[in-house]
Amino acid sequence: MPKTVFPRDFAWGVATSSYQIEGAATEDGKGESIWDRFAHTPGTIKDGSTGDIACDHYHRYQDDVRVMQSLGVNTYRFSIAWPRIVPDGKGAVSPAGLDFYSRLVDALLAANITPFITLYHWDLPQKLQDVGGWNNRETAYAFADYAEIIANHLGDRVKHWITHNELWCTVFLGYSMGVFAPGIRDSKIALQAAHHVLLSHGLAVPRLRAAVGPGAQIGVAPNIGVFYTHSAKLEDQQAVRRIDGNMNRWFLDPMAGRGYPQDMWDFYGEYVPDVQAGDMDIIAAPLDFLGVNYYNTSLIMDNPDGDDLKIKGVPNPDLARTADREIEPQGLYLALTRLHEEYDFPAFYITENGAAYDDTLSPDGRVHDVDRTAFLASHFAQAARAMEAGVPLKGYFVWSLMDNFEWSQGYTLRYGIVYVDFETQERIIKDSGLWYRHFITYSRAALPEPITKDQQLLTE
Repeated sequence: MPKTVFPRDFAWGVATSSYQIEGAATEDGKGESIWDRFAHTPGTIKDGSTGDIACDHYHRYQDDVRVMQSLGVNTYRFSIAWPRIVPDGKGAVSPAGLDFYSRLVDALLAANITPFITLYHWDLPQKLQDVGGWNNRETAYAFADYAEIIANHLGDRVKHWITHNELWCTVFLGYSMGVFAPGIRDSKIALQAAHHVLLSHGLAVPRLRAAVGPGAQIGVAPNIGVFYTHSAKLEDQQAVRRIDGNMNRWFLDPMAGRGYPQDMWDFYGEYVPDVQAGDMDIIAAPLDFLGVNYYNTSLIMDNPDGDDLKIKGVPNPDLARTADREIEPQGLYLALTRLHEEYDFPAFYITENGAAYDDTLSPDGRVHDVDRTAFLASHFAQAARAMEAGVPLKGYFVWSLMDNFEWSQGYTLRYGIVYVDFETQERIIKDSGLWYRHFITYSRAALPEPITKDQQLLTE
């Protein structure tokens, strides 16, 4: 077990996103987002639900800040709903939207919690989607305008900014596979959308710096895949390389100033995006940190009959599972060390990591989620191991603060360390949240041993 001491200024936090928790879908002038439209389309969400109310955070944010304060976290990563600020995506700005986030930031600062703002966590204004969405180059410029608006309003109090969350999900789940909003299935459109998302990131970075001023910390939070094969066949090893190129290198390489990876450019052939002169320089705007969203590893094999990438994922029977994923803590270490060795980003934050389980209230009114506690302890150990290996890791955001609307899965998955009764909106800190509080408060000087299933959990 690594003996790394997490420094006193290490960011221990929780993370959420706007559409998943806010509710108030049509209040105070908020415009329609692509997720508002998608969730109301029959057959798109597993349980037929929407984010219209979700956790009602828009009305209960003060209570939620008090919950965070009781957890002992010193940072909170949340996203801004673009259509709550600019209802049509460009043009008129909503004072009520700006005021909501201003009040939230003030409440966080009063509780000694540092805000980390994500500007885009998938809820594109529907008005922009109506004219092409991310497939339309103008959306990139509209995003930069929106970024400047919110940074001008909050930059005096917020220094940490993330442009995009999980760019791969935005474009490939939304525009290629169609399982996320806006529900389009067109791989050529997806690759052009990917370029415009990257362009929007690069356009926003200097405008954020100018608006925020001294002390600005600007980054991005891609989902990082860790892929492997048990096969010695060249075809399977090439399949691993392709999915790595698709999910990781297609986004990381341009932001690191390397341009698009040549092997993937050749593989995509006629589907490659239109790239205008100067685009790649814009995309490579220098960053202060890279966010890492990590959940699991993936066992990959070649699949000549498959779609697009010609690969297939294979279940690994040797790994335990959460409600929806395999568990491989070492993958976090592999992701962090690989990124540090191959890319020149000055710092890293784990911007998402967490687990979904079938959480239920016990007769004592508690949620005894021992498996999630074990999950967190084992992943914290791998973060410490990466730091010992020299990775400049500055913080760790557990996904998620509370149970919420889990995109296409609706309310069927619970990722929170705080239980939410969606009928009453009651919040109950789970045992994993109590353990996290203890860890933050008392255990920074030495990483605790992993919690086992039969071990007595720390309680109040």
